[in-house]
Amino acid sequence: MSDREPPRRRVPGPAKPPRPRGPVRRQPGPGARPARRTGAYRPPPAPVLRLGSPRPRLRMVGLALTLVMLAFVVRLLQVQAVDAAAYAAKAVQNRYVVHTLAAERGGITDRNGVALAISEDAYDITADPTMFTAKQLKIGDGPEQAAALLAPILGQDQAAIARKLRPANRLSRYTRLATRRTPQVWKQIKDLKAALTKKAETDKGTVNVLAGVFADPSSQRVYPNGDLAAGILGWVNADGRGGGGIEQELDKRLSGKDGQLRYAQSGGREVPTAGSTETPAVPGSDVELTIDRDIQWAAQNAITEQVRKSRADRGYVIVQDTRTGEILAMANSPGFDPNDLSKADGEAMGNAAVQDAFEPGSTAKVMSMAAVLERNAATPLTHVVVPNRLHRGDRLFQDDVDHGTWYLTLNGVLAKSSNIGTILATGQLGRTQPEANKVLYSYLRRFGIGSATGLGFPGETRGILAPAGKWSTSQQYTIPFGQGFSLSAMQAASVYSTIANGGVRVEPTLVRGTKGADGRFAPVPQPKKTRVVSAKTAKTLAQMLESVVDDEQGTGIKARIPGYRVAGKTGTANRVDPATGRYHGYTSSFAGFAPADNPRITVYCAIQNATSGSYFGGQICGPIYKQVMEFALKTLQVPPTGARSANLPVDYKP
Repeated sequence: MSDREPPRRRVPGPAKPPRPRGPVRRQPGPGARPARRTGAYRPPPAPVLRLGSPRPRLRMVGLALTLVMLAFVVRLLQVQAVDAAAYAAKAVQNRYVVHTLAAERGGITDRNGVALAISEDAYDITADPTMFTAKQLKIGDGPEQAAALLAPILGQDQAAIARKLRPANRLSRYTRLATRRTPQVWKQIKDLKAALTKKAETDKGTVNVLAGVFADPSSQRVYPNGDLAAGILGWVNADGRGGGGIEQELDKRLSGKDGQLRYAQSGGREVPTAGSTETPAVPGSDVELTIDRDIQWAAQNAITEQVRKSRADRGYVIVQDTRTGEILAMANSPGFDPNDLSKADGEAMGNAAVQDAFEPGSTAKVMSMAAVLERNAATPLTHVVVPNRLHRGDRLFQDDVDHGTWYLTLNGVLAKSSNIGTILATGQLGRTQPEANKVLYSYLRRFGIGSATGLGFPGETRGILAPAGKWSTSQQYTIPFGQGFSLSAMQAASVYSTIANGGVRVEPTLVRGTKGADGRFAPVPQPKKTRVVSAKTAKTLAQMLESVVDDEQGTGIKARIPGYRVAGKTGTANRVDPATGRYHGYTSSFAGFAPADNPRITVYCAIQNATSGSYFGGQICGPIYKQVMEFALKTLQVPPTGARSANLPVDYKP
């Protein structure tokens, strides 16, 4: 054997499938009919799975993300660029709180500096309605819970407070719950807020429903003397504005100018590090009146007592300095207490002494006599025959007492207050009655009838005086003795002050001046002066008015003051009832001045519709005149002149 390896055995490979004979058949596609079996069964090959392309989906997702980002970018541009100022303003509004700093109202004093109206510290209780929403407090009844806590402290209706705490609109950030509350009231609310805040910090389930309640410093108007001079002073309303009297007339000067405090807040608390801006309030000016508190008290006490005794509708007393026109007292009854308007009678909440218009009666005869003397139609000693009845026009006239024929001087006509004698005297003012009417009308106008007095007081009446050409048949004869026209108590007092001042009318004044925040006193301008009658006529009239008080036949003997010469005149007029417009009851009055030969003070008193006791002016107003005049003379230290009166004759023997 050879050394070579033996030859390897050949192993046969796998048999190759035989080639199909004839044409090649392709596999049928989907839906094709199966081929007929021609031989042994052969399974179809497995289908091939192919994945879809991801690109379309990625493009859709990318587009969506791009749109979202674009929307964010647009909104960001709008907020940061287009509407930046508006959103900044809203942010400031939500962050900062603005409070009004109420200016302190100026005080009112009498002529001697005695306080008549002052302002004390107080608080306006306010709230931010946006801090009471359900979103802010996380509770739905926040306003109701807060109102339940505040109602007993503020003394208000719980439902009304809850309504105020619900914002009228989403931007409403201020509402006033109560005005001018005492510091004690605000302290109660502040302590309650602090207690709720402390509880909310320890108990997460507790909400401080008073977080949105605040206080603005304010002031409360106080009248230390109660109802004294209330008709002059007036009152301050709920808005802190003058509602009547001097408070209303000089409201702008008294009010001053409010300031403003602006600070940042969070959760109802001030943020101390955020800073604040303050515009200080400018206090109002103090007002000094011409009133003397003591004389005002005497006048008010006297008229109040007499109105009560006479069961009258009302009454008034005016005291005036005859030389300067300054009002020393102006009292009304009934009155009211401006500290508590809830108890005040609406009809008494004014100053009837300047607002009431009434027919004066015989106190107006002094103007008729002034015209007669000034026109030289008669003298105080002129004889006047006064019959029991006098027929003129469409009426038969008589005096207040039934009498036989009187033989009086012109002085006696005034002293005995004869209506008939006055008609006869004024008939001498012209060649005809219409001419006499025109002359008398001109003098009434000179004395200020039918015109404003110059006080500028709210609601002041001018009175009613028709032109002479429009006087009715009866008015031609009733106006000379004070019926058929109307005036105010202030106008009536001014008539007598004009005579006392030598025939020169000085416009009455109630204010002496004002004192501003700088402490400087600014006096009011000097009042207007007008010559009405001559000094000679005024002096003669003063002597004739003395006879009314001094002579035993005079109607004003109850107005006598021991040691002083007194000039005065009584008046009893038919009164027009304001409710019906018809005559009903009487207006009783007395007017005069003293000392008669060197006048310093005028006093006028009137009582409306006295229903108990006498209604004659000399009987119920004469004593008031005496009481008030005596007190005023002593208060102002006016001494008697010591001179004797003229003692003009009242009557004569035929």
